[in-house]
Amino acid sequence: MTRKDSMDFAGASGMVAFAAVLAFNQVVVKVTNDGLAPVFGAGLRSVLALAVLMLWCVVTGRRITGLRRTFWPGIMLGLLFSVEFIFLFNALDMTTVSRASILFYSMPIWLAIVAHVALPGERLSQRRVLGLVLAMAGVVWALADPDSRGAGDLRGDALALLGALSWGGIALTVRLTKVSDLPAESQLFWQLGVSAVVLSAVAPLFGDLWRAPELIHWVGMGYQVVLVASLGFLYWLRLMSIYPASDIASFSFLSPVLAVGFGWAVFGEPVGPGFLGALALVAVGIVLINKRRKRPVPVEAG
Repeated sequence: MTRKDSMDFAGASGMVAFAAVLAFNQVVVKVTNDGLAPVFGAGLRSVLALAVLMLWCVVTGRRITGLRRTFWPGIMLGLLFSVEFIFLFNALDMTTVSRASILFYSMPIWLAIVAHVALPGERLSQRRVLGLVLAMAGVVWALADPDSRGAGDLRGDALALLGALSWGGIALTVRLTKVSDLPAESQLFWQLGVSAVVLSAVAPLFGDLWRAPELIHWVGMGYQVVLVASLGFLYWLRLMSIYPASDIASFSFLSPVLAVGFGWAVFGEPVGPGFLGALALVAVGIVLINKRRKRPVPVEAG
């Protein structure tokens, strides 16, 4: 595996495909919620994805390592992962895919603000401040759109925002603890292993577990397990190991844009000119937040 200094066509194609998978997952979760209660579905997804991860390790010969020395930060990582999906799955049960996606994928906004204080080398430049202002203005504009507001639910909107904050907590945990030294499989093990236990344990507290599941709901669960929660995440981490993180991050605006399109195409969610304008502000803002100056590559003498 060769480390590259910039994004190429293969990497860009992979990131576009992965962004589309993540965006369509919002639709899949909303559909699956009709057959499986949100928290129960999230827990079942973690259980099955953990099994896929273990099978992956057996087939590829990879190992889950470093768990003992990262026990407490690993538990924290898994708990944040659990909370994130309690919020997100319930949000998609209440509000539209479009509104939930705008709020959930606003994570870079909140992460950038906290990182400015908590992480060395993450100070807010003028460009990133402009990105924050544009993205936050876009989020407010999208939520205020009359047609979208009528189709949504403020409770679901609030849960999607809490999901974004939990996601930001995961990113900070990885950056600030020894979890960052773990291989991809071990990081994923902590998230899936802890959430499989936690979500399965608390699911009965949220009501009935079953909502008359049919074949389409099990197909949706399979999509989430394989393409998102297990092999999809490992694929993304593989791209992270090849291409610069800033180049990878620059594609993050695609997921909310595509999710809004999928919500409109599948559920007929209202997406008028005002909402599209707000979405454009969010997308531009996220790009500016994630954009980094490339460091010059040193040239070897001789």
